[in-house]
Amino acid sequence: MSLLRAAQTLTRTVRPISASAVRGSAQFHDDIMEKWPADRFDKHFIDYLSRPEIDGWEVRKALSEIHDYDVIPDPKVVEAALRACRRINDYSLCLRFMEAIKIKCGGKKNREQIYGYIMTQVKPVLDELGISTLEDLGLDKPELFIPQSEYWWEKKWYKEYGFDKKPGYEF
Repeated sequence: MSLLRAAQTLTRTVRPISASAVRGSAQFHDDIMEKWPADRFDKHFIDYLSRPEIDGWEVRKALSEIHDYDVIPDPKVVEAALRACRRINDYSLCLRFMEAIKIKCGGKKNREQIYGYIMTQVKPVLDELGISTLEDLGLDKPELFIPQSEYWWEKKWYKEYGFDKKPGYEF
């Protein structure tokens, strides 16, 4: 039997993948955890992140899963995540995680309340691990952003980003 004929019979006998099978595998993330009560959800991530043998990939996987869900993590989960990040010695991951939490807290009003609460609860752990807050590092505001008059820019944003305090800057 020639190689071409063997390939032809193989293609006829192999069942093609149906669209429903592909669609079903794409929906593997079944969101079972969204149906869990909050304490079970928190315990799952705290236990997972508190494992001593956890590596960098697993920490990133857990943090990605936390941010996939439409929840702001409990301060105990944040503490476990920060400890895991320091255990694998990834300081930048700690900061990115804190930035992501700050963004998930919503608009400015909610951010002050919710993010402020999380930071007061997590502050002892941050001090223990030697992690600076975003505000201490100046990462709470854009670093190299200069608004240009030809682009749309709300007047209230000048004050929010501190441009009203710069000498000679008129808007």
